[in-house]
Amino acid sequence: MKIRSEKDFWSGLMFIVIGVGFAWGATSYSFGSSARPGPAYFPFGLGVLMAFLGAMVLFKALTFEVEGGDKMGPWPLKQAAFILGAVVIFGLMIPHVGLALALPALIGIGSLASGEFHLKEVLVNCVVLTVASWGIFIKGLGLIIPLWPDFLG
Repeated sequence: MKIRSEKDFWSGLMFIVIGVGFAWGATSYSFGSSARPGPAYFPFGLGVLMAFLGAMVLFKALTFEVEGGDKMGPWPLKQAAFILGAVVIFGLMIPHVGLALALPALIGIGSLASGEFHLKEVLVNCVVLTVASWGIFIKGLGLIIPLWPDFLG
């Protein structure tokens, strides 16, 4: 069997593996019922849905002709390092400096992964996403997430 689109083949395979992994991992929790879903209900459903969508992408990659074949390019390791580093730094910062400083650090470092970095756009994103996160997670859902650094109270 010939792979007609290399990008779709590998992305479909990735979705299948991750979806099956989440669905399998969710089986160790209680499913509950439709009226009172347990902790396994949502991740199992999403895992199955992700695996199904991956299977559809994989099927398309193996059956439909694509002009040029969509070859895989080089792995973007530098960009992946920026994004992974931004998430790690955010996780380390948030308990100590709060959401108001940790989220802009995440956005700023993560945006360095793009070849189209524009400081004005990054600053606007920082303000909008920090205010939205404060409104949704702290005010709306009542989660106990520090907003400011410890020394500011």
